[in-house]
Amino acid sequence: MSAADIVVSPVTDKAGLKAFIELPKRLYAGHKGYIPHLDTERREAFTPGKNPLFGHVEVAFFLARRAGHVVGRITAQIDSVSLERYQDATGHFGCLAAEDDPAIFAALFAAAEGWLRSKGMKRATGPFSLSINEEVGLLVWGFDSRPVLLTPYDPPWSGPRVEGCGYAKLKDVFSYDYDVQNAPETIGAKLMARAGMAGRVKVRSADMKLFDAEVRTLVNIFNDAWSDNWGFVPFTQAEIDHASKAFGPVIVPDLAVFVEVDDEAVAFIVALTNLNEAIAEFNGRLGPVNLVKLLWRLKIAGVGSTRVPLMGVKKRFRNHPLMGAGLAMMAIDTLRANGKRLGKTSAELGWILEDNKATNNIIRSVGGVHYKTHRIYEKAL
Repeated sequence: MSAADIVVSPVTDKAGLKAFIELPKRLYAGHKGYIPHLDTERREAFTPGKNPLFGHVEVAFFLARRAGHVVGRITAQIDSVSLERYQDATGHFGCLAAEDDPAIFAALFAAAEGWLRSKGMKRATGPFSLSINEEVGLLVWGFDSRPVLLTPYDPPWSGPRVEGCGYAKLKDVFSYDYDVQNAPETIGAKLMARAGMAGRVKVRSADMKLFDAEVRTLVNIFNDAWSDNWGFVPFTQAEIDHASKAFGPVIVPDLAVFVEVDDEAVAFIVALTNLNEAIAEFNGRLGPVNLVKLLWRLKIAGVGSTRVPLMGVKKRFRNHPLMGAGLAMMAIDTLRANGKRLGKTSAELGWILEDNKATNNIIRSVGGVHYKTHRIYEKAL
């Protein structure tokens, strides 16, 4: 068959969205690094009115078919908040999955790029599924690593196919494996003492009775700490409220840690229960039996692995030669101690920009082992 046999069309109905969600299950079945998302979660994530992201992101969903058979998918999206912040006429692609055929990838990108051009975009970057604050990058190294919540899986063929469509590396982001049970204690407290901060620093876990206030505190630190990072887009209030509810089942209070200086929260780290471990054999289905299994694993049996998607230190402390690292390490120490007590075995820390030397050095110094790389690509349109 030739490229002429491939037809790419937008997703316009529930049947198309179902096919869009189902495709990776068929393509990646049996791949060690892959666990399907829950279907219910994906439907909500991809549905305007249910995901507040659509309040500032316009998304087009595309499916590629050959002889009526679905063989690929992609999204194209435009984030008005990102455009306002960077003024760079850049749109994005995401949710890429396709059979290992260059013609399919070419047809998918032609559709996505055509849509972006029609909206006035001059450049495409990605994958972001569906934004830089959700799943980021294409997996290019670490294909057999354990599947982790909010960390995209892609097969080995995807990177070369994307590059064959004219995309070049823009940034790599790293993920680290952290041995919760055996990682050494850090020198965080010593660094803070050397900085003359002994007695002024307190580390505490989140207070779930004050959940909304704790979320506001975390977001306040995040927006300050990350504001200078490449690609940073602040969370909207609607996204914050939505995420707070969505991640409630995988939040463990003792794994959400704040560091305070003179009673002001200036650093944090959060580890989420790795939902992928709990749903490994569900194939995306959450019927009554699987729901009981999930609740049992989350609330009683326990899940050993976690993911740290967010950590940060306010800028005025981060740029200090001792306090930035000291505060981050003290947060990690408390997270490790609490996780060890709760029986957690591992944490994935990521993503970290490859050129964020300070954070990469801190994570490596506390025992983190680089074990996955995701790549963000770009192309002029």
